[in-house]
Amino acid sequence: MNLRSALLALALLAPLSAQLPYKGFNPANIDPSVGPCQDFFDYAVGSWANRATIPAEYDRYGVDQEIDAHTHQVMREILEAAASSKAAEGSETRKVGDFYASGMDEAGIERLGIAPLKPLFARIEEAKDGASLAAVLADLHRVGAFAAFSFSVEQDDKESSRYAMVLGQGGLGLPDRDYYLKDDPKAKELLAAYRAHVAKILDLAGFDGKDADRILALETRLAKASMTRVEQRDPNATYHALTPDRLKATAPGFPAEPYLRALGAPTPDHLVVRQPAFLAELGRMVQELPAEQWRAYLRWTLLRRAAAALPRAFEEEAFGFYGTRLQGTTTQHPRWKRVMMAADRGLGEALGRLYVQRTFPASSKAQVLAMVENLRSALRARIEGLAWMSAPTKAKAQQKLAAMRVKIGYPDLWRDYSRLDIRRQAYVLNVLESRRFEFQRRLGNLGKPIDRNEWDMTPQTNNAYYSPTMNEVVFPAGILQPPYFDAAADDAVNYGNIGATIGHEMTHGFDDEGRQYDGDGDLKSWWTADDEKAYNLRAELVARQFDAYEPLPGLHLNGHLTLGENIADLGGLKIAWDAWKLSQKGKAPVGRIDGFTPEQRFFLGYAETWRTLTREQATRLRTVTDPHSPAKFRVNGPLSNLPEFYEAFGCKDGDPMKRPEQVRPAIW
Repeated sequence: MNLRSALLALALLAPLSAQLPYKGFNPANIDPSVGPCQDFFDYAVGSWANRATIPAEYDRYGVDQEIDAHTHQVMREILEAAASSKAAEGSETRKVGDFYASGMDEAGIERLGIAPLKPLFARIEEAKDGASLAAVLADLHRVGAFAAFSFSVEQDDKESSRYAMVLGQGGLGLPDRDYYLKDDPKAKELLAAYRAHVAKILDLAGFDGKDADRILALETRLAKASMTRVEQRDPNATYHALTPDRLKATAPGFPAEPYLRALGAPTPDHLVVRQPAFLAELGRMVQELPAEQWRAYLRWTLLRRAAAALPRAFEEEAFGFYGTRLQGTTTQHPRWKRVMMAADRGLGEALGRLYVQRTFPASSKAQVLAMVENLRSALRARIEGLAWMSAPTKAKAQQKLAAMRVKIGYPDLWRDYSRLDIRRQAYVLNVLESRRFEFQRRLGNLGKPIDRNEWDMTPQTNNAYYSPTMNEVVFPAGILQPPYFDAAADDAVNYGNIGATIGHEMTHGFDDEGRQYDGDGDLKSWWTADDEKAYNLRAELVARQFDAYEPLPGLHLNGHLTLGENIADLGGLKIAWDAWKLSQKGKAPVGRIDGFTPEQRFFLGYAETWRTLTREQATRLRTVTDPHSPAKFRVNGPLSNLPEFYEAFGCKDGDPMKRPEQVRPAIW
């Protein structure tokens, strides 16, 4: 290791808090020209927004990308060390290093072209009828090219103690069905750009670019049969347990039998079908569309999913459409970062094991777990004090909360990659092999007990989630770093920041979707009819509030698409506030820090969570596809409903950040 590398490694081993000039939130980000009761987002982060710019490689930029920059540098050092090591063949370190080295071998990638994909293209040529098409689809699905429909092995929503085969809609090259179906000038312009992109990718691969018209026609038909994102928010609307015979009767042309046979999957007693009407239409398409149209579509799907691992011309064309056209980014991430992200997707826990050894001390895990239990106590008290919820429903809610599991930092049992074959070979083959490994790993779960130690995010991920079928909240080490969580910061900031985020995930167990799952993780009604009605009335107030917000002139949020996240933001803040107060019992009072009271620092810490700028194109895309509201409204929306906020900053009736009492949603 040279001197520069040694100094870099030492810097990466230092906690991020040691590199920040502030604890929890930066007072220099505040814009004093804006009143906190007028627009708290602009007040709390306005000065930062005025001086910040979005780097060309990002569609948005803020606190998440700053944290990611630190994590990515740690990951880069790990990958480069693995690639240059003499680790034993077959070891995880060797596989990590070989994957990274193959991705960084740009000359080799250019030399090989698309030759590594020739066996799969030859396989596509064998699609002549429904049965052979199904077999080809199985092969493509194994490598992550999910053409025509989606297939996965997941917990059964209504029998969460078992795994089930899950079939659903899919197969689109654009992010949402609405992109194919809207008739306004912008939508038509985007669709024309997509058609040109498909043609260019086909031409680059040596196929006929004119096939783009037939591909677009096929995808449009799939889009017309697809449910909207709002419709899919109802878990009962996307759960249909069908026996193989019943599926055959419901979607007679859909080739389920040959597909499962090609996968080598056992014949199930039932399959979970998300959208039976979609599969019925897909069955008709299998019968009606010519084989050559299907083959053209399959070639495109394979190329689309492999483009990032192919020669530069493919990668740049894909970025030009999906990055620049759809999201407004003008420059790709540097090569090392793109390969690092692919390695994270393909060997995430192998990387994660090395990552947490460097970055996540046991003391941080213990501190976060203590916060979680304070939050659980706060939510327990909130449930008990609800005037609108009956005693029987409260008892069930308390049972669910008590059963909710918490995972912090990293898995107790690490994933076994011994069957993953990664070598210094064509980069695209390593990418496809990692997808094949994951597909087969999940397929192998059929018939086994549910693995409750499994994680759906890698330890280095800067994110968190709640799983309704597991009834658990999961916080990877990647999010548990400053400024989200700063072990050296005061409690008020930490509870306003990571505490509200933990509360957000816990509250997902009781949002418009999560509340329909019981404490065991089963999709089962456990509410009285009156309680359900009372809940829905309150939830509708949240939907109406966010329907009124305009991230861009004339572009309104969809309050029902974002409903679950907005409910969780509001509930998470409430229980984080209570948990913070609970954490202060027996402690000496904390005075002002940087001129702010602890109460004010709680809300300033929360606003720091959402310090973000987003490009216009990305805002338009996310408004259609993202169940999360834009950052500004994730701050101003919930805070404008909280009396604790009004008191902390002296907000008066009529101030924009103090909504009238009659329109304030009060769920928790």
